[in-house]
Amino acid sequence: MSNEQSVDKERRNAMVATSVVGGIGALCTAWPFVNTFAPSEKAKAAGAPVEVDISGLKEGERMIVEWRGKPVWLLKRSPEMMASLAKTEGELADPDSQRKQSELTPEYCRNKFRAREDHKDLFVAVGICTHLGCSPSGPFPAGTQAVLKEEWGFVCPCHGSTFDLAGRVWKAKPAPDNLEIPPYKYLSETKLVIGDDSSDKKGA
Repeated sequence: MSNEQSVDKERRNAMVATSVVGGIGALCTAWPFVNTFAPSEKAKAAGAPVEVDISGLKEGERMIVEWRGKPVWLLKRSPEMMASLAKTEGELADPDSQRKQSELTPEYCRNKFRAREDHKDLFVAVGICTHLGCSPSGPFPAGTQAVLKEEWGFVCPCHGSTFDLAGRVWKAKPAPDNLEIPPYKYLSETKLVIGDDSSDKKGA
């Protein structure tokens, strides 16, 4: 075999090897990409309602559950916390929750407490700031945060938006709207379902 033929054979072998390796690489690359279109079990369950037991939740305490990948706060407001809501109204941008009602405030929560009428003390909200999606900190007691002056509330650590204990945003803050209230309903005095209010849109 001549040197020229030997070189040609080596080139052909190299091209075949490169094609095979390239094909395998393409398959390896393509599989994860295509696989992302197949919904995972977690993704399938992401939109499902979440049942919550609040029997152990005491006044002044907050618990957080996950719904649709979002943190949902359940804050059992004390009488002092409830009283603070009237004190903040002069500071609020949307005290009556008029903005984006269909997106942010279910009909049964369109009151100053932003809660179901017969369970006014329990505040249920998506704990995500309506500015850029950070999670506000709190609740902070009155007098402990300069930005809240002498009132109770939540403070977004990213850009300083402030909210009262009904999730209503203060005036002249980066956040354009009040916190979102998810659909929810009571199964009993101590159990709720987050993400489902289908049986009763107005009552408890």
